[in-house]
Amino acid sequence: MPLTRREFTSRTAATTAGVALTGSAGVLATAPGALAAQDGDGQGQDQGNGHRPAVGYGPLVADPDGLLALPAGFSYRVITRTGVTTLESGESTPSNHDGTATFEGPRGTTLLVNNHELAGARAKWPHPVPLTEGLVYDRGAAGGCTVVEVRPGGQVAEWVGIAGTATNCAGGRTPWGTWLTCEETEDKAGANGFTQDHGYVFEVDPADRRANRDPKPIKALGRYAHEAVVVDPSRGHLYLTEDAAGPNGLLYRWTPPHGFQHGRGRLRTLADDAGVLQAPRCYDSGGRFVDDLSRATAPGTVYGVDWVDVPDRDARTVSTRKQFGDREITRARKLEGMWWGDGGAYVVSSFARGESPVQHDGAVWFYDPKRRTLTLKVLLGVNPDPSKDGAFDGPDNITVSPYGGLVIAEDGEGLQHLFGATDSGRTYPIARNELNIGTEQEPEYSEFTGVTFSPDGRTLYANIQTPGIMLAITGPWKRQPRKG
Repeated sequence: MPLTRREFTSRTAATTAGVALTGSAGVLATAPGALAAQDGDGQGQDQGNGHRPAVGYGPLVADPDGLLALPAGFSYRVITRTGVTTLESGESTPSNHDGTATFEGPRGTTLLVNNHELAGARAKWPHPVPLTEGLVYDRGAAGGCTVVEVRPGGQVAEWVGIAGTATNCAGGRTPWGTWLTCEETEDKAGANGFTQDHGYVFEVDPADRRANRDPKPIKALGRYAHEAVVVDPSRGHLYLTEDAAGPNGLLYRWTPPHGFQHGRGRLRTLADDAGVLQAPRCYDSGGRFVDDLSRATAPGTVYGVDWVDVPDRDARTVSTRKQFGDREITRARKLEGMWWGDGGAYVVSSFARGESPVQHDGAVWFYDPKRRTLTLKVLLGVNPDPSKDGAFDGPDNITVSPYGGLVIAEDGEGLQHLFGATDSGRTYPIARNELNIGTEQEPEYSEFTGVTFSPDGRTLYANIQTPGIMLAITGPWKRQPRKG
């Protein structure tokens, strides 16, 4: 049932006080009421002795090999690289690495499922996901996932998890040890040589190759430009983001049917109309409807959330986000990465421009299912010069760090970073992409994707999307200070 205005006001009063955005670049934070401030900019509280505890690992050191700048004491290893490494079948590692998750494998191995964001006609891609027999959804599509096995001795093996899907962007790890890969497209059969409709979620099991045979879309989760998905392990809900414009996309919640039990392969057994798919309707503490999340201009802003049923989740004639009137639901631009942690879902809005009421260069929200609220944890002001180090912009994939706070993959303009953020709201650089795929006069650096820690927390994996490089980063990780 919807929250009453009185209930919402009483629940949010304490969390909205005393929070401000400072400077042109806000900072990611995971603690309620955290102050947005750039590390090293002289802002924030000291610890009583005139000094704040140091965060991060120091400045980045240029890489002589021109690939990845890291702090002193850190190193990286290339795990897969398109056109260089090969699958077990002898074919090249597919290109355009995107969302990734890690899993404990047998005999001390680490398994990673890696999306390959390949859109449109298969023929245009030199290195598509190979059409491995029994693992193909649509022979006309180039995307899919590979499974990468990293052994204790350093050896690497890679094979296809699913093929013949399209624009596999992000996705999400499930509590039962599988990967949900999401298609960021609405293309139907007949477009780009496709023989099947696309825009679905598929389940990939990294530990059981047989479970991935005869891929079946999970149509109950809807057909739209999917980005990421998380699972509420207590209530069984799935939350999903949509990266779309004209109009802006939506955050979705899927409620399983009564009596449904999650588990390996269970989602693919659902009927196409199983459960309920809904979109959010947000309102402020005064009970006023909020049409777009970009209306929030200060970290700590809290909105109440009701959920509205999607009329036609398979979008046979009208896209799901277009099935609502302007005042029925709440939209947001570039809804991308998600991660479940702290009892709720962290949700990224990568940026907002002319398609939104207010412009920004990135926001991270936290949905609390118990309180049914969305809280703005991060707001990045418009970056005045993305070609220079200092301010970050365009957060995309995120993960909760075992050392405190978040680690974020940057997908903005200009320079591209992996950066961390403490619980108190201070940011620090972890890596910078130095692979120039442009020219000396007009340099271009591909986005980072698929940021995720190994199960033991010792290795940070991340991808450079173009041409397609998976990296393993190791070093003197340490717990980041929670205060200051």
